[in-house]
Amino acid sequence: MVDEKRILRLLRSVTDDISVLQAEAAADSHRRSDALWLRGIKYTFITAIEACVDAGQHICASEGWGPPADNGDVMRLLHTHGVLAEPTARAMRMAVGFRNVLVHEYVEVDDEIVLRRLTDLGDLRRFVEEIIQCVT
Repeated sequence: MVDEKRILRLLRSVTDDISVLQAEAAADSHRRSDALWLRGIKYTFITAIEACVDAGQHICASEGWGPPADNGDVMRLLHTHGVLAEPTARAMRMAVGFRNVLVHEYVEVDDEIVLRRLTDLGDLRRFVEEIIQCVT
């Protein structure tokens, strides 16, 4: 049985991270020149995407749809079982890959990619909306 409170708590975390990222997308050049600014953006992406994975893992486990082969597979399973639309599942698989690069290949991250992702947070928003529809 899906723990609705747990899922909503995770989605609140994602929503809070989206708000931070959206606010920082408008940061001026002075703020962006702070050595910690981009590091904070990267960490916020990591926590937002990780919370999405955690919510998906919980749903898959609760419904007996797993175990997923990896974190990206969580999104495939959510689509297969009608929780996520195909475009959202595809975008979130890419987001999981982005998170993996940020976590495991952080030395080689192309900061321009991070900045581009900062201007389009729609995949995270759609994930939250579609999961809410599923659990409420």
